[in-house]
Amino acid sequence: MSYLLVATVFTFILSAHAGDPDITSDFVVPPGTVADANFFTFRGLRQFLYNGPKDGNGFQATKLTQAEFPALTGQSVSIAALQFAPRGFNPPHTHPRSAELLLVIQGTIRVGFVDSNNKLYTQYLDSGDVFVFPKGLVHFQANVDSAYPAVAISAFGSANAGTISLPKTLFGSGIYDWLLAQSFKTDVGTIDKIIAANTA
Repeated sequence: MSYLLVATVFTFILSAHAGDPDITSDFVVPPGTVADANFFTFRGLRQFLYNGPKDGNGFQATKLTQAEFPALTGQSVSIAALQFAPRGFNPPHTHPRSAELLLVIQGTIRVGFVDSNNKLYTQYLDSGDVFVFPKGLVHFQANVDSAYPAVAISAFGSANAGTISLPKTLFGSGIYDWLLAQSFKTDVGTIDKIIAANTA
């Protein structure tokens, strides 16, 4: 009986730390798809170079995961191209299946994450600087410049890192407004305004 308990606990620990599942072939090709050089090529980031947000709190992420690029399936990698309008920001969020490695290409970006002890680690990054956000921790990025846009590339150790936006998850998912009001030590009317802003 104790062997079964130890095996169960060990299996749970391993699954809790697992990334993308290992594949038993060099690569995965969806049925009906031809595996030629075009299958391993993605050209969808070309538009990214010219169509960024222009103003306001503008932020645009162009994701390149296994959903957009099936050749990534089983490869445990993906990227996202991040564009920030002047003073644009990527609100607090997490990636449950991967750490994030961010490289600033243009501009100055303030980044930060909060660890499990509620300690904030924050930094200003200029072009050429790299920052890592540990797997699963809440983090953010913001363009500090009020006149010029910023651009960064994020790399992930998963073909589908997942993104959980805290504002949308907390205030746009249907959690009871009275529960949120109690949790945030405010009134239901305030919570209802925040919910309306995150479900529009």
